Amino acid sequence: MTQRVFITGGASGLGRALALHYAREGAKVCVGDINPEAGKVTEEELTAAGGDALYLPCDVRRVTDLEQVRSELEQRWGGVDIVVNNAGVASAGSIEETTMTDWEWILDINVLGVVRGCKVFTPLFKRQGAGTFVNVASMAGLMLAPMMDSYNVSKAGVIALSETLSLELRDAGIKVCCVCPSFFQTNLASGMRSDLPGIQQNINGLMKRSTVTAEDVAGDIARAVKQGDFWVLPHQRERRLWLLKRHAPRAFDYIMHRESRRWMKRLSGG
Repeated sequence: MTQRVFITGGASGLGRALALHYAREGAKVCVGDINPEAGKVTEEELTAAGGDALYLPCDVRRVTDLEQVRSELEQRWGGVDIVVNNAGVASAGSIEETTMTDWEWILDINVLGVVRGCKVFTPLFKRQGAGTFVNVASMAGLMLAPMMDSYNVSKAGVIALSETLSLELRDAGIKVCCVCPSFFQTNLASGMRSDLPGIQQNINGLMKRSTVTAEDVAGDIARAVKQGDFWVLPHQRERRLWLLKRHAPRAFDYIMHRESRRWMKRLSGG
């Protein structure tokens, strides 16, 4: 059976890589994005890759946008099998310096955007008796490094929502997959909000040095969906740290405190 996939923020970064992955497998792929130019280009790329492609404008801050996408896909495809709540933004800063405006901005997109996606498509999945939510969080929601307060909280919220829905919706035939990558090359830092000097250059440097690509993460996600796995933790070092946090919290705290001091010194230019 041909898979039917909808991806928010699907015109760039990880969303685009995942869309291309599914298109190459012959899936029907809809990318939702706030950038119509990039959306149309991605639609053409997906078609060329072998998929039945569609771009629809979608701002995850508006539940009506998601409802319109759902209605359109029901009419065109008769339903959706996989909804990827991928759209997200980044911010950096301390609890003192990050403004409440920036807190509200990132939570509206990163947390409530995923909430809206799950809320809108759950009734459809229930009618179908099946469906998978792929919620893109981050290792930031598990590792919780300093000076990333609002971003960490937003991604921890996605993890909490995903774990909750995995139990809440399981008996309805609905699966949930939670993706927690660390740094890999993407455009996330380009729209980052922060008053920290040099933060974008630091993060871009970490992304460029990563050996994990967006295509690698997309492949991990597709395998996890196929196997019905909940966690997608693509980075080996961070996966080990997460296991250490669970099983030896004091050792984890020592390592993270040491690494945090280096990180904060680097951000301060020391």
